[in-house]
Amino acid sequence: QVQLVESGGGLVQPGGSLRLSCAASGSGFSTNAMGWYRQAPGKERELVAVISSGGSTKYADSVKGRFTISRDNAKNSVYLQMDSLKPEDTDVYYCNAGSASVIDSTVYYYGIKYWGKGTQVTVSS
Repeated sequence: QVQLVESGGGLVQPGGSLRLSCAASGSGFSTNAMGWYRQAPGKERELVAVISSGGSTKYADSVKGRFTISRDNAKNSVYLQMDSLKPEDTDVYYCNAGSASVIDSTVYYYGIKYWGKGTQVTVSS
């Protein structure tokens, strides 16, 4: 069993930055792929970024060049650095753990087993 707890959300002005953190408890963190999804009321859930156990990454087109996902296996943590934030980035961001395959440098994320409760990110002036 893995428990995930997100932190770091908040209110930020357009163009600003936030760093989300996700702390995992339980065993096996280093073998899991980790991802961040986001969802707002009335909107479809969107995969924002994923990082495989080996460190390969994948991003949604809407955040490429602005967001960076990273992990620290020694701390059982995954991070999402969000720069150049836009109002359309306003959402609840969820950390999750699953499996990933890397084929021809493309990361395929599947089999999500664990979810955090989410952290609110609001981008507004």
